[in-house]
Amino acid sequence: MTRKTRRQFLTQSTVAAAGAFWSPRILFAAPSGGPSIEFPANSRDRLSIASYPFREFIAGPGEAISPRKIDLKDFAAHAIENFQINKIEPWSRHFHSVDAGYLAGFRASVEKSHAQIVNIAVDGEQSPYSLDRKDRGAAVAYARKWVDVAVAVGSPSIRTHIASAKDSRPDVDRAAESLGQVAEYGARNNVVINLENDDSISEDPFFVARVIEKAGTPWLRALPDFANSLAISTEDYNDRGFRAMCSHAYNICHVKEVEDGEKGRAYHVDLARAFAILKRSNYRGFLSMEWDSAGDPYEGTKSLIAKTVERLG
Repeated sequence: MTRKTRRQFLTQSTVAAAGAFWSPRILFAAPSGGPSIEFPANSRDRLSIASYPFREFIAGPGEAISPRKIDLKDFAAHAIENFQINKIEPWSRHFHSVDAGYLAGFRASVEKSHAQIVNIAVDGEQSPYSLDRKDRGAAVAYARKWVDVAVAVGSPSIRTHIASAKDSRPDVDRAAESLGQVAEYGARNNVVINLENDDSISEDPFFVARVIEKAGTPWLRALPDFANSLAISTEDYNDRGFRAMCSHAYNICHVKEVEDGEKGRAYHVDLARAFAILKRSNYRGFLSMEWDSAGDPYEGTKSLIAKTVERLG
């Protein structure tokens, strides 16, 4: 990342430039049967930029804002300036605060940039399938807090993390009960709850799919990640897991081309095959660019954007 680019985080020129890329706001309403989001028809308008790949350059809680690290509220304008994409997916650990004043300022900054938040990626420490009822309750309460954050900043969904439990192997029934409570709260607030195939144990794609099926609510959905299961098993396993996740997806997925494994090994996704699976699932939601490998995240993200637009047609 060049010094010039870091300075652009703090300039107002990004806001002025944003108007050229404005598209109609994402409208979402909750009919009795479940969520209803009006997704853009244009391929490029479906793309989002995840803040996670840029964690080196965004100040988290307790970190000072500087020429090297910006506040998350400026990320939407920065995404427009660098990628001509006006939708973002912020990471929970990038929120400088979750106080009402900060969230109001964050929302105002995003709207001033003519941008939109499409999902919040939330990480938590308590497990929704723990044997300890208090731990499960804490996991539910934490996710509900981020539903409130989503309402405050105008996000239609959150991705909540299924943390591993110290006292139990992954349990479908307990996880479904806990996450069903979160989804019920999300439904009352018009916020979709997404689960990602991320952790190799607690978020195995087939486990996630079973939890969603057990919960049986349209407000609990899957967030398929192109590569997260690739480094732990075979290419066939990743494809089958991705297919299982896509069958439960609604409004958000993560586009990733490379997954770094142990001892510096890089695992490469067959993008043509991944997009074919996505299309066969009739997925119409947003695609969040999440470059997560060695190298410049800016160049990596630009490459992902170009390849995604080409394959979406």
